Amino acid sequence: MGYWSSLVTSVQTLSTGLRLTWRHLVAARKNRPVHNIRQADYFEHQQGIATVQYPHVTLSVPDTGRYKLHNEMDDCIVCDKCAKVCPVNCITIEPIKSAEEFGKTSDGTPKRIYAAKFDIDMGKCCFCGLCTTVCPTECLTMTKEYDFSVLNISEHNFAFGTMTPAEIEEKQKAWEVALAAKAAAAPAPAAAASKPAAAKPVFKPRIPPTNPAS
Repeated sequence: MGYWSSLVTSVQTLSTGLRLTWRHLVAARKNRPVHNIRQADYFEHQQGIATVQYPHVTLSVPDTGRYKLHNEMDDCIVCDKCAKVCPVNCITIEPIKSAEEFGKTSDGTPKRIYAAKFDIDMGKCCFCGLCTTVCPTECLTMTKEYDFSVLNISEHNFAFGTMTPAEIEEKQKAWEVALAAKAAAAPAPAAAASKPAAAKPVFKPRIPPTNPAS
């Protein structure tokens, strides 16, 4: 291939690439509309600026997103199942028992245990969802909130307990009083009936038979 033919090929190649580039620049003057991938025309919207100016502009997240954990304390019965099933021990619960029922959840389950502490450390969470699966009242859920980044990792520990220190002390004393009253009301164990001492066996020496021939 000669010099001039190579020059012509280079110009044609360059012009083709620049034509595609300018066509994209003209079509990308506006942002690409955000569409759900389930929509039938999702792949028809190929033109436009795809870059999102986060955090001022965010993409829509499905309602079924499984990100940050949230516990609805009004429906929590403090059964401790979520803390036991968690493989990374990111849930910490301090229960206080009640002598009587003090409320019901939205599904009618009676509440008999207070939550002095209910903390979830999202810095440890592996987002497996096991805690939400075993929750009997479905008060523990994974929300679609995905942006909860912080500068200090200790801020990833979210406290859901609503009891004040005074309330915690009051409920603990009430439970101790209830235990003491229950112990006082319990009947005393019956005294064991005295049994006569077993007679000791009398040892009788064996007398050998006499030999009449002697």
